[in-house]
Amino acid sequence: MFKKIFGKCLATFLVLLLLTPVLTNQKATADSLPKNEMRAAWISSVLNIDMKAGMTQAQYTQWAQSTLDKLKAANYNAVIFQVKPLNDALYASELAPWSSYITGKKQGTNPGFDPLQIMLDEAHKRGLELHAWVNPYRVTMASQTLSDLAADNVARKNPSWVVKYGKQYYLNPGLPEVQNYLVSTIEELVSNYDIDAVHMDDYFYPYKIKGETFPDQQTFKKYGSSFNKIEDWRRNNVNELVGNVYASINEIKPHVQYGISPFGIWRNKGQDATGSNTNGMSNYDDLYADTRQWMKDGNIDYITPQIYWSRSNKLANYSVLLDWWGREVETYAKVHPVNLYIGMADYKVGNDSDVAWKNKTELTNQVIANRANKNAQGQMHFSLNSINNNALGYAPYLNQQLYNYKALTPATFWKDSTVPLYPTDVKLSKESSGMKLTITDENSTQPRKYVIYRFDGTKEGSYEGVKNIVDVVYNTQGNTVYVDTTANKHKVYTYGIKSISATGVESKTAFVLQDGQPMLPAAEEPE
Repeated sequence: MFKKIFGKCLATFLVLLLLTPVLTNQKATADSLPKNEMRAAWISSVLNIDMKAGMTQAQYTQWAQSTLDKLKAANYNAVIFQVKPLNDALYASELAPWSSYITGKKQGTNPGFDPLQIMLDEAHKRGLELHAWVNPYRVTMASQTLSDLAADNVARKNPSWVVKYGKQYYLNPGLPEVQNYLVSTIEELVSNYDIDAVHMDDYFYPYKIKGETFPDQQTFKKYGSSFNKIEDWRRNNVNELVGNVYASINEIKPHVQYGISPFGIWRNKGQDATGSNTNGMSNYDDLYADTRQWMKDGNIDYITPQIYWSRSNKLANYSVLLDWWGREVETYAKVHPVNLYIGMADYKVGNDSDVAWKNKTELTNQVIANRANKNAQGQMHFSLNSINNNALGYAPYLNQQLYNYKALTPATFWKDSTVPLYPTDVKLSKESSGMKLTITDENSTQPRKYVIYRFDGTKEGSYEGVKNIVDVVYNTQGNTVYVDTTANKHKVYTYGIKSISATGVESKTAFVLQDGQPMLPAAEEPE
């Protein structure tokens, strides 16, 4: 009896030991952390999940500032802000009506301010990237009818563009007019706003409803004659949209990234020998989104599969899918590089039938696994509300042990690999609020950002690790001011300021200030 009890106890102890991350009792050291890592938070506006409706401009601005301050303090470096939750806009648009999710009133009601512009300005003030999140085809939620839409919504003006599936309305992906319209909305967005990326999630063709067929058979007869199967035609419709969006972005602002966050399974091995060893719904067969093809065609800059399962899930295992996506990216990166980020299910912590999510370290262990995977370059967390709610107290494990130093966002060097020049001049002054750095840049090709390094004493230290990164600041038209509020005014520091190009490429050398005096490196030539 004793042996049986001891054996069970030992087995339980070993399982717990495996489930407990190494870092629970020891912070990650600066040398162990990646210098470039995506750490993004989704901010969802649909159904007001993360943002309440009806705020005044002052209230909205205060909310945006407070939200971004918290994320920056937790060492996030990007936000994914949902600006087109339906066929609407949280920004000034001539192609889509104002979203009801900003005002809480009838769609098309002008809030009197520009939510995207405010969020964008406040994000950049804090050195955070802003990725504008759009949902292309969705017109209504299940509780809405077409009469709930603004009169100038294209779904109202062009009812032949719309199909109903289940209780929701969608723009018909198979119509050329729909595709042209959707591309034009992206062109407007990229042209008018200084965003860092356009972001789409997993809503292409809608999730299947048992017993119902998506009503596009007549459209297939008219436009799908070159395809034997309607499924192949549907996938091609999405592929064409993705390709056309990417081409349009590159034509307008080549540095702006295009990223997609699809459902976590491309295909199961039972459907395709090259698929993942999983047994769940798939992008390819159920949502008609051939995520692999986008990588093969080079039509996206990053992909963020939503691997919203635990590391012990039998049907869709996190570790299995992480490895599968890593191999996919590695395979196709030889021709078309793409950054792999992982979509994290913060919303499941302490709130899922899978008991693994009752352990507050499940998500932090997943981040550790991402870092161990040589192809994953960071993660995006869904979503802001869950981050703030901090179920089971998981957030401190993440922020204090794994995000305990700052990180730069990964580069998209394939868009432009030019190494930028360091800034022309930097001056330092001691202010009551901290060390004030005034960065002047008269280079003909100015960088998009600067990264501020700080070293104790009168000598430069390493620029390779993260421990010396103080902050990232966006270039403000060649005259950029940054106040280092964390500096001790009684100490002596050496600062090194490097430039970061619009595609995330860092300058080789830095403008150096030793105790406030410039120490210029040897002249450098642009590459």
